[in-house]
Amino acid sequence: AVGVDIRTRDFDAQGFLAELDRLTVRAGVAVRLLFMDCDDEVLVRRYEETRRRHPLADDRPVSDGLRRERAMMTSVLARADLRIDTSEMALADLKRTLEGHFGIEGASELALFVTSFSYRLGLPRDADLVFDVRFLKNPHYDRDLRPLTGLDQAVGRFIAADKKFKPFFANLMRLLEPLLAAYAAEGKSYLTIAVGCTGGRHRSVFVAERLARWLARLGRPARLSHRDLDKSGN
Repeated sequence: AVGVDIRTRDFDAQGFLAELDRLTVRAGVAVRLLFMDCDDEVLVRRYEETRRRHPLADDRPVSDGLRRERAMMTSVLARADLRIDTSEMALADLKRTLEGHFGIEGASELALFVTSFSYRLGLPRDADLVFDVRFLKNPHYDRDLRPLTGLDQAVGRFIAADKKFKPFFANLMRLLEPLLAAYAAEGKSYLTIAVGCTGGRHRSVFVAERLARWLARLGRPARLSHRDLDKSGN
């Protein structure tokens, strides 16, 4: 893996892409271009927290440097095989994402990611398929279950007892099985399935866990995460 950014000496986007083209035509060399991006406001905050100056804005605001950088990198982004938005990622999240996309094991297969989330905190940016499970009975309104999460058995029993859960999950499996086969046949490299509820702690967590277990039994193991489990989404 080779990492390049605008701090690289004499960096030139067109020259970089030309070198990439030369690598691509060489026998035995498989080239994938990953573009890591982030919202401007998050980047500004990161620069402020680390007290670093933007390399293109030594004597100007960071936002000016970001505008110049985005203009310089437009052609590189257009050529990217994969774009990862790190705006909402901690380092551990980024590591799991990179392992999922570039891990040696199963690299030629469809890489699956399953995540739960809170609608109050926004949709996951990288979601390909989103399932809203707010129609299920909410454990949040049970005083004994409220402090628990979808990882707890009591919460799981409560949700599974909802008469709407069983037909929903059966339909979900019937929908996903042929879809996954079609995505794999089409050559899609990765797929993120997001399951959301109001707070991101109960229903979405339980359904995401069930979904990941089913995918494993199907022979399509997924990397599972719960984006908002430790946040105060409720």
